[in-house]
Order: sequence, then structure tokens, then C-alpha cells
Amino acid sequence: MAGPPEHMVLGLERMRAAMQLLNISERLPMPVIIVGGTNGKGSTVACLESFYRQAGYGVAAYTSPHIWTFNERLRLNGLVAPNRVWAEALDEIAALAGSVALTFFEITTLAAVKILCAARVDLAILEVGLGGRLDAVNAFTPNCSIITTVDLDHQDWLGPDRLSIGREKAGIFRPEVPALYGDGENPCATVLESAAQQHVPLYLLGRDFDFSVQPRRWQGFGQILPMPEPVWAGAGQWQNLALALAAVTVLQPKLAVPASALSEWQLRPVLSGRTQELRPWGADGPRLIVDVAHNPQAVAQLAGLLAGRREHSKGRCHAIVAMLADKDIPGTLQSLIKPVEIWHVLEITDTPRAARAAHLADCLQELGAKQVELGNNMQTLMQMLGRQLSAEDIIVCFGSFHLVNQLPRHWLENPGS
Repeated sequence: MAGPPEHMVLGLERMRAAMQLLNISERLPMPVIIVGGTNGKGSTVACLESFYRQAGYGVAAYTSPHIWTFNERLRLNGLVAPNRVWAEALDEIAALAGSVALTFFEITTLAAVKILCAARVDLAILEVGLGGRLDAVNAFTPNCSIITTVDLDHQDWLGPDRLSIGREKAGIFRPEVPALYGDGENPCATVLESAAQQHVPLYLLGRDFDFSVQPRRWQGFGQILPMPEPVWAGAGQWQNLALALAAVTVLQPKLAVPASALSEWQLRPVLSGRTQELRPWGADGPRLIVDVAHNPQAVAQLAGLLAGRREHSKGRCHAIVAMLADKDIPGTLQSLIKPVEIWHVLEITDTPRAARAAHLADCLQELGAKQVELGNNMQTLMQMLGRQLSAEDIIVCFGSFHLVNQLPRHWLENPGS
């Protein structure tokens, strides 16, 4: 019924055929928020999930990819959907829609929707997998659409430039359905054009709503609200948080949320591998910053965070990197060439899309990296660095979900331990 997870075929025809066989409507029985964009989707979903749960609603959050286990892709009221529930949904899809040549992501999306409908949640938050217009998630009708950012990534699928990519991402818009967009300082023209052509009420960060860090405050739509501190570090996380607050405000007529559920975290958002700062070796060991950043925009934001941390540190900075071959490798690495003293290059082993470590090392040297070393594996490298480095030193681990997968899971899920 499906190809391997690496096999991607965009288009909604298969989804619609399967939905008809499975008796799944494009209009789900609960409000739906669809979240797309180049970077910040997962963080925005997690913030929305916490706000609505703090207000007492039952919430389903569907995200991708997973880091460790498949069932991470769907959270029901903050808990991953059990394997048994996934198995039942997948069996039903195989039995009723097995004649449709669905992709892995399409099957996963259909199963997640079957599960969240059976759970009778009050809200479904669906993260776009790739692009927007032809993504499986876009087979469903949103009550609010969010585009976090538009930047270069997945050009083989979405087009060669930002305008092409923006057009694809704006495919999640619907006429007369409110939409939010986070690139307020540099909006993509095709996103604005798509909204105008479809008569979409588009609300732009910096124009229709905004935030301040000191004091922590969100304002828009005639309201001023205190806002919590982002759970994850980095300037981009304030933007993601502001988008989530704007979505909650826009949807107030459908799902009322009191201001008390928005000003502080009673249920902290949970999302591994997004600018997480850890001390896995204790107070005397080096600081570890983990981020799944894998495109130029995301790594530029990571570089900004690292620059701030280095202002207060006299130690050296090490980077651990592995990437997929279809990414803009030089453009992604460029931002960290200056702040990183020593590079440790690993190779992803669980996908044929992996870039060769030797190729990454060559790119780093061409970009002017100070010192580049090829590593054997994550476990050996971490043991060595934890033993040799001091509390003043910083390690940044980035480049791919597949690389973060190689870290000990308890480090990221229990960062205080």
C-alpha cells in the first residue's frame, strides 16, 4: 500500500480517494488549525497545544517527523497515542483503502485523523509535512491557517526560490478563513498575493499583531495581553509564541480561552530538539545546545543564540554536525563558521539521503572552518567531549532530525536530570 518513509509523492488525489473509502470528511467534527512554514512549525504547534490544554480543552497535535518513535507524531492531551491505537487505525486503512497507492505520510495522516476523531478532542492542530498546497494535511479544511516563515528549503519539491516556496505554502489558505503569517519584516509577496486572490483575512506579525520582550507583552486585535517566556531559546521562538497567541485570539468565538490561560505556562510546551540547552555532564561539564536546524534560516537563528551565549563564556565552541545530501549544505553551515572553533563531522546512517561525512568536511574547509575532525559515532564522541571539556565550553549539535535521534533520549526528555 505504501512506499518507504523516504518516498515522497505530493498531491491530494490519493488522499481524497482514500478519505471517501474511509468515510472521512474534509471537514472534521472539531475546529482545525493547520500550521505550515519553513521553520518554527513544531514550536508553534506545541505552544498552541499548551494554551488550549491550560484552558481545559481536549487537544490533538499531529507533527512530523518523529525523533525516536513513530507514535510521537500524534499527541492526545499531551500524551503520545499508544501503539495499540495506531495499529488499529492502520489496520482499518489497509482493509478499507488498501487499493489506493498511498505514501507513508498519507497513511500516517489518515491514521492520525481516525485516532483524533475517535478521541473526540475539542481541537485538532495539524502540522504540514512538506510545502502546503499538495501536502496530505491540506486535504482537511482549517478554521485557521498559520504560516510561520517562508525561506529556502526543499527546493527540489517546492521550487527554486522564495516566491515559489511561498506560493506552495499559501496553498493551506481558504477563502474567508483567517490566516496568520510570521514574516512581518520581510513578507513573501506570493503569500500576500495568494491571500488577496482568495479573499483570505490575513493577519501579519508586526502589522496586525506584535509582541515586546521587555515587558513581556502581546498586542493585537484591540487587546494587550501578558505573555509567557518562550520555553526554547532564540529570537525566533518569540515569533512562534506570538503567532500562537494570535491564533488563540482569532479563534476566540469558537474556542474561548481566558487570559489567565495565556500569561504563564501551567503546562509547559514539550518538543525535543529545538534550541534545547542541556548540562548532561553536570555543572562541571560543557553546555550542550541541541537543535534540529537544517536550513540557512534556522541555522542563522541558532548562530544568533550561540553568539549571545558566548558573550558570557570564555571557553571554546565545538559543533557536531550531520546533514542530508539534498540540503543547501554550504548555505546552512556558513553562519556558524566564525563562532565555532572545532567541528566534529558525523554521518547519518539510517537513510540513503545522508550526506557523506567527507563531503561535509570538504565544505567546511572550503568555507574556512578553523578545525575539522571526522567522528566515528555519537556515543564515542560525546564520551570524549564530556570528559575533556570544561563548564566554560559549549557544544552545539545540529543539522538533522536524524542526528538528534542519535543522542540519548533521556537527555532531551528530562533535561534537568
